[in-house]
Amino acid sequence: MAAQMDVFSEQKYFPDANSTLRVTFGKVEGYPQNDTTAYPYQTWLDGVIDKYIPGDYEFDVPDRLRQLHAEKDYGVYGVEGRMPVCFIGSNHTTNGNSGSPVIDATGNLIGLNFDRVWEGTMSDLHFDSSICRNIMVDARYILFIVDKYAGAESIVREMTLVHPKNGLD
Repeated sequence: MAAQMDVFSEQKYFPDANSTLRVTFGKVEGYPQNDTTAYPYQTWLDGVIDKYIPGDYEFDVPDRLRQLHAEKDYGVYGVEGRMPVCFIGSNHTTNGNSGSPVIDATGNLIGLNFDRVWEGTMSDLHFDSSICRNIMVDARYILFIVDKYAGAESIVREMTLVHPKNGLD
């Protein structure tokens, strides 16, 4: 940071936000990576299964998860026979935002932030809303893993689950 301030002395810099409440806003939305490729806003368990490589540390998928997918046993968390996993949005996030709650316009927890797309990693220095996207795990996937995969339905029973209000997904 000191080097940036020395080299780019005319820039305005935000104060260090470590250990403070961070709030950002944006839209759940995909983006065009280039002229031929577009990233939709939602990913699905189908894509996880498509990438499955037995024994690979990045792409191995546990038997139980493959079984639930094959049986389409998603409980109340699936959407039209598919299981949502992650989504992207145009929120301006930085290092340190991982694990931050993602709340919809009516105050419902819909996910947890955990990463940024490769094209948006420069957003610590320059935020461009046309390509900067943060990656969030969908709350429905978290609940599916806790309930159906791990069999910890007693934890879910302790929660008050709400469905999207005002037509929001």
